This record gives sequence, structure tokens and C-alpha cells, in this order.
Amino acid sequence: MKNLQKGDKKLLNAWAFYDWANSVYTLTIASAVFPIFYEALFSERDHYIDVFGMHLKNSALISFITAFAFMVVSFLSPLLSGIADYVGNKKFFMKFFCYMGALSCMGLYWFDLENIYIGLAFYFLGLLGYWGSLVFYNSYLPDIAFEEQQDSISAKGYSLGYIGSVILLIINLVMIMKPKIFGISGTEGEAAMKAMRYSFVMVGVWWILFSQYTYYYLPKGSKEIGQKLTKSVVFNGFKELKKVWALLNQNVPLKRYLGGFFVSSMAVQTVMLVATYFGAQEIQWESKAQSTIGLIICILLIQLVAVIGAVLTSKASAKYGNIPTLIVINAIWVFFCVIVFFISLPIHFYIMATVAGFVMGGIQALSRSTYSKLLPETEDTASFFSFYDVAEKIGIVIGMCVYGIIDQITGSPRAAIVVLAIFFITAIFLLRRVPKNATSK
Repeated sequence: MKNLQKGDKKLLNAWAFYDWANSVYTLTIASAVFPIFYEALFSERDHYIDVFGMHLKNSALISFITAFAFMVVSFLSPLLSGIADYVGNKKFFMKFFCYMGALSCMGLYWFDLENIYIGLAFYFLGLLGYWGSLVFYNSYLPDIAFEEQQDSISAKGYSLGYIGSVILLIINLVMIMKPKIFGISGTEGEAAMKAMRYSFVMVGVWWILFSQYTYYYLPKGSKEIGQKLTKSVVFNGFKELKKVWALLNQNVPLKRYLGGFFVSSMAVQTVMLVATYFGAQEIQWESKAQSTIGLIICILLIQLVAVIGAVLTSKASAKYGNIPTLIVINAIWVFFCVIVFFISLPIHFYIMATVAGFVMGGIQALSRSTYSKLLPETEDTASFFSFYDVAEKIGIVIGMCVYGIIDQITGSPRAAIVVLAIFFITAIFLLRRVPKNATSK
């Protein structure tokens, strides 16, 4: 362990490198390989399974488990934030959630329908581990970087995460397409499934292995070791959220914007989490092999286009303003949802993946920066962003529940996509109530 001074370049790079380590979870497990693997397990079961005393559709089941996980995360985040601000050894907590998440990813190797509860537990704990470690990872930023360094090193972390996750996903794609090169035996379908299981193990190994560089240089924490962890400290995060909620009544533009953001984010995050499941079920792929390769290519396409979308959206907001730009992006999302209801061919899915990537990268980057601009003059920005993050996660809970319920009742996710369009329309009306010059400071 190295004791480096705040602002040290080696310390900053080590912090940013954790993005390289953990971003493979979001791409391989949350977005690409696991959803394809999960769908393939049900290929001979008509997409339904008896679980928790109910007869559930597979995509509805995973939607409910995801929603429950985010509900736990939305409760834990302020709790962990309060602890992270006061304890002397926040690295221990970060490691705990990191290892729990990584080992759970490895546990997905044994995911099958005969032991569905164990498999779902690993999926749940993997999500919990990823988001739990992020709370402590993000809380390190003011400890290791001066204010003028924070934007650039945060951006560097994002870039490293993108590059690392794409590299591993490409390796996984080659494994799935050409399993014999890697010595994976079996028929074409069996070998591909084995390759996917191996990819889950690779995510866990990658996450643990590369995080060691971060842990080697990160300090234990910002406070003196041994500080007593009291009840007041543990619930400090909730007190901060309550304080922000009270302050919103004094800031009408921010309060109105948060309403629009909440509804919009609810729909955007749901689209991100269910896109692969939708593509696997509703698109008429010629074969399982084409489906697997096509879906992973679409995820990579979304990642690439999202970067371009973020840059162009930034330029548009500089010229036309944040709120008008967000309104236009939400309008594009409405168009996207309506069109997706009718698509069925792979080429349609590729086109819509490009559109989704473009507006996804744009709306996420602009939503956060708009929120930042609307904040009151205060040094306590951490509490406001904690409120923002919790609102986003609660939105995911609602969005995934709505999607899962409609998918379960109708037997098709297409109707759920239309409901998401209604969310975006609602967001447009709410955003129109925000003064257009509110972000001009």
C-alpha cells in the first residue's frame, strides 16, 4: 500500500482504473451476454417458469428481480453514503461489495432452471455488489483529487471503463462465435452456452484482478481510523436526503426539473435494462447464432454511438439551451418507442439500436449537467447528487415493475414499450414547465 498525497497523478490514475475493472459488469452481465444466455435457457420452455408460487414469464421475472435489487440499492445508497463519509476504512467496504459482486458474477456459471433460486440470488447479489461498491468508489473522489482535477479524472474513469468493458465483450463474442478456438467442446449450441458461462467467470476474475491496482494505492479513508460509528452517523445519509427534499420547495425550477427527470429517467433506464431481452424475444432472427451475435453487436453499437450522442448533445445544449434540448431528445424517445412497437426484422433492430445509443448517451450526460446547473449556491453538492442518484434508482424500480407487469399480463413486451412512450410524453410536459433560462448562470 502506497501513501500518496492528494492530487498525486499515480493516485488519481489508480482511482480511475477501478472503472476499467468494474464496467465489465454493466456491459457483459447487465446488458449483453447474460440476457442472451438467460433467454436461451427458456428456448424449449415457451418463456414461462413456475417460481415463487407463480407462473411467470421469464422476462417479467428478471424485471421483478432487477426492480427488487434496485429497491434495496436505493435504500442502501444513502445508508452507505452516511457510513462512507465518517468511517476511517471505507476501502474495506468498497472491497466487500466489489468481491461480493465479482464472486456473484462467477456464480452465474451455475445458473440453470433446475436451481433457479440460487441463480437469481447470484444475479441479485451481483447487482448489489456493483452499485454498493460504486457508493464508496465515488465518495473517494474529493479525498484523492482537488476540485479542479475532479472533472478530468472522472471523465478518464468513464473512458477507461468503456474501453475495458468493450475489450472483454469482444473477447467473449469471439469465444461464443468460435468456441473451438478456445477448446470449448460440444454442439454449436452447447459450446456457445458454455462460452457464455465462461464469460461470467471472466467478468468476476477481471473485476477482482484489475481492482487490485486501485486498492494498492487508495488510502483507507478520509477520516481518522477508529472513529466511532454511531446511529446518527449511519442514518446521516437519510437526514441529508430529507434536508434536500425540504430545500426543493425554495427552488421551483429545480423541483420542476426533477419531476421531468424522474419520469424520463424511469423510461430510459428501463429501455437500457430490457433492450436485449426484447431483441431476443421479438426479433425474427434466422438462427440462435445470428441472434446471439446480432444482439451483442447491437450492444457494442449502442456503446459507440452513445459517445457521439453525448458530444453532439453537449454542442446542441450550448447553442439552444439545456431544457429545449432535453425536450427534443425526449420527443425522439417517443418516436423510438412507437417505431419499436412495430419492428420485427434484424435490420430494424440495428437501426433502432443506433437511434437508442445516440439519444441514450445524450440524455444521460445532459440530464446530470442540467441538474448541476440548477443547484442552489451551496458547498453541500454531495447531498443533492445523492438525492439525484436515489431518485434515479427509484425510477428504475417503478419502470421495471411497470414493464414486468405488462409483459406478464400481455405475454409480450411490445405493449410495455408503448407505456414507456407515455412516460416520455409526460416528461416533455413536465420539462416545458421549467423556465428555459433557468440553467443560464
